Amino acid sequence: MRVMRRAGAFIHRAIVIVMFLLTFSACGAPHAGADGDAALWAQVRHGRGVVVLLRHAQTVPGTGDPPGFRLDDCATQRNLSDAGLAQARQTGDRFRAQRVGIAAVRSSGYCRCRDTAVALGLGAVVLDPALNSFFADRSTAAAQTAEVTRTIQAHRGRAGVLLMVTHLVNIAAVSGVSPGQGDAVVVRATAAGALDVLGQLSFPVPGADRGAPAVWQQAARGSSATAWLKP
Repeated sequence: MRVMRRAGAFIHRAIVIVMFLLTFSACGAPHAGADGDAALWAQVRHGRGVVVLLRHAQTVPGTGDPPGFRLDDCATQRNLSDAGLAQARQTGDRFRAQRVGIAAVRSSGYCRCRDTAVALGLGAVVLDPALNSFFADRSTAAAQTAEVTRTIQAHRGRAGVLLMVTHLVNIAAVSGVSPGQGDAVVVRATAAGALDVLGQLSFPVPGADRGAPAVWQQAARGSSATAWLKP
């Protein structure tokens, strides 16, 4: 009986993981890969009005920021890990290798975003309060999302990529897509003023398993299905 119960528990867990992976793979914008990767990079490189919403690179463990944190004091915030800093540098290298012209780089004022933007090495970084996280205070979410949307719309038809480094909650509010840390959602405004999601770009942490998205790896290890949802 004990063996049967263990077997039943194992099968149940396997079913849950498989269902989760199937559900996740069907949600959000498509991840660029193989031919799709080349096609999306071509749109980023040659398209007009393209905006890349880049989530900050990998941070040290934690969710949100410590109580009493201050934007003017990085020591009070959740910051990039060493691997995250290397990830950001590698992401900048990827944009350069793809010969992507950058029109402007805008960033949240949070240190993990500022440090990501600077490590990219893709141009001067302009801090944009509309890109600041509203994870801890949703009262400003609508106004910030509207402001970011207006900025994206203002870039319509312009040459070069507008790169915006921000947080999970901000990107999800604008695009409806929740990228992993260090990954990006590519969007473009339409003539009608709506936003088209062109796809997602993945920028793995150096040395990480490239065989599956990080959230799939966590699920396969039995981690919480929502453990990756950090702002």
